[in-house]
Amino acid sequence: MRRFGDDQDMSSDGDEVIEETEEELEEEEESGPEDFLTTTPSRGKRRRAAEEDNHNIIVQTAFDAYFTHATTRSRTSASVFSSLVPPLAAEEYAEAIASASKRQPSLPPIQASVLSESTRDLLFSRFMRELSEGFNLLMYGFGSKRRILNDFASTYCAKAGHVVVANAFHPDFSLKDLLSSIERAVPALPAAEGQGHTPEAQARRIHDFFAAPGPKRHLYLIIHNIDSAPLRTARAKSLLALLALTPRIHIVASIDHINAPLLWSTSECAARKPDPPLSSSLSHSHAHSHSPSPSPDDTHTHTRGEPRRGFAWLWHDLTTLEPYDFELAYVDRTSISGAHGGGPRKKADLSALQGAGGAAAMTETAALHILASVTQKAQKLFVLIGSTQLASIEDSGAGAAAGVGERERERERDLQQFGMGYDTLFTQARDNFIATNDTALRSLLGEFRDHGLVVSEQGTAGVGEVLWIPLRKERLASVLSSLKVDG
Repeated sequence: MRRFGDDQDMSSDGDEVIEETEEELEEEEESGPEDFLTTTPSRGKRRRAAEEDNHNIIVQTAFDAYFTHATTRSRTSASVFSSLVPPLAAEEYAEAIASASKRQPSLPPIQASVLSESTRDLLFSRFMRELSEGFNLLMYGFGSKRRILNDFASTYCAKAGHVVVANAFHPDFSLKDLLSSIERAVPALPAAEGQGHTPEAQARRIHDFFAAPGPKRHLYLIIHNIDSAPLRTARAKSLLALLALTPRIHIVASIDHINAPLLWSTSECAARKPDPPLSSSLSHSHAHSHSPSPSPDDTHTHTRGEPRRGFAWLWHDLTTLEPYDFELAYVDRTSISGAHGGGPRKKADLSALQGAGGAAAMTETAALHILASVTQKAQKLFVLIGSTQLASIEDSGAGAAAGVGERERERERDLQQFGMGYDTLFTQARDNFIATNDTALRSLLGEFRDHGLVVSEQGTAGVGEVLWIPLRKERLASVLSSLKVDG
């Protein structure tokens, strides 16, 4: 049974609990941010949950969240791999690859089946058959396809007609180089008399020659990396499409870019070449009487006088697993984006590298070629600048062996700090009878500056112009030793 006294006691206890709760809430309202940090975990969790509920009253939709995320500024790192790692010269790259190959375990090398003699002969015969049927061949797959396509050109295509091989992966390659090579390779091609020497005129002249009736040898174009930057333009694709649908011109090309199939439309890939014209008018009329009537598209095309354009591709997986040593011989191997070819981006990268000191644009071989073409006084001036720079590097300890700290490696990359002031250089050049006046010294330095062998920049206040050689310690020492041996 419940007693009256018990109810009174319970009510009094309840009043005390209510009073304590009200006091706690008042203390929490009066407490500031510092008091909030010192609250117990349970009170902090309740406070954070209440704040989250207040903030989540308005919930963003997926549409609003997308634009909120899209308007935020993305942060990119300034630590670029190509600027942190010094570039490798061709000799250093070859030595590194050779040493890495020796350290590999003695396992049989992986070789693609297309490189075997029996498979290659069968494959080449199939290629010739498909080319004779009016298709052009496009090779894709992992590995360099340069060697196997060159073998196909020399063993099969050269016996059937004229052959022109285009290394489109070269940074300085252009479509005009390809068209000029075709004109040189085909002696019977008529000379340009009043037709102009533009790529459009060259392509149209080549097309008209091979499309005209009469006995002619066929032309085989082997284009390595048709997906390169110089051949991606609309102008280049239009002229190549004109040659690709010429009956007596056959194209065998390779691609390596993952998005290369997007270069051509479906109609361009599925286009078909017209039949080659017959040599005699009698056989032509006989063939015309037995051939079906031309389609409306063909009639419309020929009446307008504009030939059809397309590529008529047949795709082949030509995985060779071979390294891209030859294709990458013209790029900076330490740069992730260095494998692109041509275009304004290449010039911008080269300008940026030269502006940063030119270390990526100058190699030991190039320096020796430049020094071999200058006068003896200019060579002495280079030795003077290089010896002073080497002494500065050794004194600072930046050229230490492997295992140096990050600070030392960073100082080795920043070669400007080891440069030589122009006033100091002029004094030493005059004492060594290299240049007796300012005009003679600047004349000697001009040859080096034009080729990027000596870089100059205005130093801090009171220092004036600073000159240095954009070569690492090992390369600079090798060049100086070669000059001293030759001298």
